[in-house]
Amino acid sequence: MVDKPHSDLGSRVAELHSVKATAVAGPGPRASAQQHAKGKLTVRERLDLLFDEGTFREIEQLRRHRAAGFGLEDRRPHTDGVVTGWGKVDGRTVFAYAHDFRIFGGSLGEAHAEKIHKIMDMAESAGAPLVCLGDGAGARIQEGVTALAGYGGIFRRNVQASGVIPQISVMLGPCAGGAAYSPALTDFVFAVRNVAQLYLTGPDVVQAVTGETVTHEQLGGAEVHASVTGTVSFVHDTEAECLAEVRHLLSLLPSNNRELPPVQPTGDLPDRRCPRLLDLVPADPRGSYDMREVIGEIVDDGDLLEVHASWARNIVCGLARLDGHVVGIVANQPRMLAGALDGLASAKAARFVQTCDAFSIPLVTLVDVPGFLPGTAQEHSGIIRHGAQLLYAYCSATVPRIQVILRKAYGGAYIVMDSRSIGADLSFAWPSNEIAVMGAESAANVVFRKEIAAAPDPEVARRQRIKQYEQELMHPYYAAERGLVDDVIDPAETRAVLVGALETLRAKRVQLPGRKHGNPPT
Repeated sequence: MVDKPHSDLGSRVAELHSVKATAVAGPGPRASAQQHAKGKLTVRERLDLLFDEGTFREIEQLRRHRAAGFGLEDRRPHTDGVVTGWGKVDGRTVFAYAHDFRIFGGSLGEAHAEKIHKIMDMAESAGAPLVCLGDGAGARIQEGVTALAGYGGIFRRNVQASGVIPQISVMLGPCAGGAAYSPALTDFVFAVRNVAQLYLTGPDVVQAVTGETVTHEQLGGAEVHASVTGTVSFVHDTEAECLAEVRHLLSLLPSNNRELPPVQPTGDLPDRRCPRLLDLVPADPRGSYDMREVIGEIVDDGDLLEVHASWARNIVCGLARLDGHVVGIVANQPRMLAGALDGLASAKAARFVQTCDAFSIPLVTLVDVPGFLPGTAQEHSGIIRHGAQLLYAYCSATVPRIQVILRKAYGGAYIVMDSRSIGADLSFAWPSNEIAVMGAESAANVVFRKEIAAAPDPEVARRQRIKQYEQELMHPYYAAERGLVDDVIDPAETRAVLVGALETLRAKRVQLPGRKHGNPPT
């Protein structure tokens, strides 16, 4: 056998570079221009924004489909419409797959799905986060049932990796049919306004079946899923803003469930006093205020990454830092529905608590709740089930859990908001706290109903009994005297108290009883 000249190898290398350059370029300038005309970036522009410069390593770049029929045999572009690989985000490894709408509309066929399966398996094995940049038209119809099977493989891997590695979906275009289930199975979903669309059946099918006329945006736009369905966690105006926030979220999450979230010193003094809290929260339990301002005073540099900010707004859930350590915040929002819990707020908080617990993020619960929202609409929509979801999430959580009662905490809602009785490690209360079965006025009307009705002046008798109930059962030290609150604290010291408590609990370990899995309410 005669060795080939080295020049032949050189020509092969040149050919390789040419083929790869063609793969990177994609279907050409015209297709890229069309993508830009829709207000969307190309797949590689998106990856450049997500990853640290020069760190993305693509795999299976030269993959092509093997399908035939319907003209597919004459169209076999490299990548098959999805770019897969890994890179660094703030120096930490992150895996990703990104649909290329310029190729087959980003639709999923057999080869496309196999590339995604591989990168998902690699992410789980490596113990690193997985990000999906979604911009695809659903299953590739020309490949038939094999495309559907490809989705099944993605869903199975989503579930298998759930609670093992962070999974983030970023909706940067259409996501229709079965493809819409994958984002719903991930931990967090981002979407760009006026660009992202998620739905199972499109407007044409809806009109044909129901007669209803609806636009893509009305049916499954970013705002709809952020404020109505709760499918989308974060909404942004541009892709650049969106991907920058994805990077920020990743900085708050561990790489996997065997690690703690990264610590990032902020320079905010751990024992900083918060005197402004005395002015932010009215002493009158019926007075309104914005709980987000309270959180901003307590956490490092006032920085809260709020999750589902536009959905179920009577409760606030978000990630922040205390002395550089990541915490999950759950707090009633008196500005909406007086902070009462309803079905949606319970479901929102339950999901957030479970996510924090899965990734070793301690929980701080700020309580100012008048109870569960009453009414037939709530009862018939399953508020018992949804309230039980939040109970189940808290009772199952093994991370450090700290409760702070700012003002009122009435009835079953007090229990559900991580009370000591369901396993909170520590409970603190401000001197304005009122912990009771119900408000004094309602309690007096029930307990002393007959006496008030029989009194010469029922209104005077009612006021007297309300005052008596407040003095005997609703004073700020009643719960502390009975060991249900660990300490009554100066509101200005809330930050320092939380930082110290979390430091003490950082090594907390819980051994759960052996079981296959629990059976949470849905």
